[in-house]
Amino acid sequence: MRGRRPSGPEYVDHLHGSELAKERVRTVLETLAGTCRIQEACERLGVSEPRFAQLRERLLQAALERMEPRQAGRPPRRLSPAEEEVRALKEQLAEQDVQLLAAGVRAELTLALPNAVQPPPESEKKTRGRPRKFSRYRPPGSRKNT
Repeated sequence: MRGRRPSGPEYVDHLHGSELAKERVRTVLETLAGTCRIQEACERLGVSEPRFAQLRERLLQAALERMEPRQAGRPPRRLSPAEEEVRALKEQLAEQDVQLLAAGVRAELTLALPNAVQPPPESEKKTRGRPRKFSRYRPPGSRKNT
């Protein structure tokens, strides 16, 4: 046979984890590979056959879930409650800054355009009188004495 030798249950020894967990995984893999009987595995781990079946099912279910296709890239980072509160407060502050800026603009417009913002009061009369005649403007001193 060419290439690398197949690695079996002993590959677990190179992984990170406690010795108890490594022994459990190695034993389950040995029973799946057919190199160890279930009764021997139960004796080695000090568990009953139903408990061993539970361990085997949990191991295989966890492996199956991890092999499901997932979205590419790094998963989004979960924020701690304190970080979540800081983010919410920053959003609230930004919203209040926008509201303050809008209030300032409205105040400037009110001062610059008083008639445009406030409608002129309506006169109480509904009908117009006759137009008034205006006298012609005469500079002072040029008026006739009457």
